Amino acid sequence: MLNSFRNTTLALCAAVIATAAPGAVLAQNIAPIVIRDAAIFDGASPDLITGSDVLVEDGMISAIAPDIELPEGAQIIDAAGRTMIPGLIDVHWHTSYAYAAQSMIATGDVLEVAIRGAIGSEKTLMRGFTTVRDVGGNPFATKRMIDAGELVGPRIFPSGPPMSQTSGHFDYRAAQATPTNPGDALEYWNRNFILLIADGVPEVIKRSREVLRMGASQLKIAGGGGVSSVYDPLDVQEYTFDEMRAFVEVAETWNTYVAAHIFTDKAVQTAVRAGIKTIEHGFLMSEETLQLMKDNDVWLSIQPLLNDEDALKFDDPVSTEKWIQVTDGTDTIYTKAKEIGVKIAFGTDMLFDPATAEKQGAFLAKLQRWFTPYEVMKMATSTNAELLYLSGPRNPYQEGPLGVIAEGAYADLILVDGNPLEDIDLVADPHENSDLIMKGGEVFKDAL
Repeated sequence: MLNSFRNTTLALCAAVIATAAPGAVLAQNIAPIVIRDAAIFDGASPDLITGSDVLVEDGMISAIAPDIELPEGAQIIDAAGRTMIPGLIDVHWHTSYAYAAQSMIATGDVLEVAIRGAIGSEKTLMRGFTTVRDVGGNPFATKRMIDAGELVGPRIFPSGPPMSQTSGHFDYRAAQATPTNPGDALEYWNRNFILLIADGVPEVIKRSREVLRMGASQLKIAGGGGVSSVYDPLDVQEYTFDEMRAFVEVAETWNTYVAAHIFTDKAVQTAVRAGIKTIEHGFLMSEETLQLMKDNDVWLSIQPLLNDEDALKFDDPVSTEKWIQVTDGTDTIYTKAKEIGVKIAFGTDMLFDPATAEKQGAFLAKLQRWFTPYEVMKMATSTNAELLYLSGPRNPYQEGPLGVIAEGAYADLILVDGNPLEDIDLVADPHENSDLIMKGGEVFKDAL
């Protein structure tokens, strides 16, 4: 027991300083699996596929057909009429922040952040989220160890440290930290790539290249004021057009894109003109700005955040006040974005509280306020996968499609006791309703 604990601890500590490596280890040594008698939601069609088996080999879906002949040594799983869905995707996740208190910025260290994130990653997978786009933090070592099978967790599309101007949303330095001097060392969280400050076009270019060097699949910046930060009112635009454009130009040289945290019109309009491809949040935008996004094929990556019983909790009253202001716009933005036809993606943005992170599925179910169960399920699977593919060749999982049940796709599969296309509340409690969770052909939960 002591040796096991020691080995786990050493592995987690080593993960903090290890370098990033792309790619993933597929389940090539696992016996083939045939799943029978499931009603299949393929991630795209509202019509369930019935009467077909699903054959999983080497981590991939190799066949979907009636009465598949069993390969030698195959395991049979009887779904007994349960609904099979693709593994769920959360495109606004924070491996490094979801399980760490906001006060850790002042009192914690990077080892604690890394260990909490690694432990939390297993919980994320066991809620049925087999893939996440991490839009801020330093999840590189956790991602690599998950891909290598040393840790349990979802596939991670990492953005690396989110970048901010001085006084911006990711400027968590102490109040006495400015003015700075050119010779000053980087602040602790910046040195450890949890957050990153970049001011002016030359520094924006340099820091962006450093983040891509670490293995980011896309870049994340703060283009406007934020809730969980104290120096930036919500209405401000962060970064000039030239700075935003510099982020985009660096991303384009790496054949990927930039995601931008923004809430308000002027900042979003500047970001769209600069070539940014996903707006994260956007709760306070007008119809005019939404139309501009649609016309330029820009995604709205928004979260079903409401000032309800699941409201995020903050250690400071300034953030709490901004939270109320932002969530007052949630209903309007979802309704208008859907009417206008903006591409909408699902994410949760869980921050600073393991108990709230545990409600990841419940937040997905909240989308029924604006969407049908089918629309919700499609958004959290194939639609979210479409957003992930904006990273082009920086996509770390290129062996097959994600978010769908199709021949040649990754075998990321869930069996739900019931039909979430009729009752979306089934996904709110995955521990009760998800009887099988598979990622890459490996079964991580089997309650059948």
